[in-house]
Amino acid sequence: QVQLVESGGGLVQAGGSLRLSCVASGRTFSAYAMGWFRQAPGKEREFVSGINWNGGDTYADSLKGRFTISRDNAKNTVYLQMNSLKPEDTAVYYCAARRSFGPPMYESDYDYWGQGTQVTVSS
Repeated sequence: QVQLVESGGGLVQAGGSLRLSCVASGRTFSAYAMGWFRQAPGKEREFVSGINWNGGDTYADSLKGRFTISRDNAKNTVYLQMNSLKPEDTAVYYCAARRSFGPPMYESDYDYWGQGTQVTVSS
């Protein structure tokens, strides 16, 4: 079993920054590609960013360079740096892991999910 635990969420004013962390346990972290998704109230879960085994990254088009994903395999951790936050970024952010390879934006391809961390951006 693989467990993912997110942290770093909270309340921030528009224009501020947050850094989310996701720590994996149970299996070798380096074997997994990792992703971040988010779900706002009343909306479907959507892709935010993904990073593969070699550090290659992908972002949702709407983020326009505000978010940066990274990973530290020695610490079994993936990060999401979020800058210039907007109220529309308010959502529960989920960390996910997959052993398969391919496009990172499809949530059905991920095998394990964290329980999420709340990010709230006020105006």
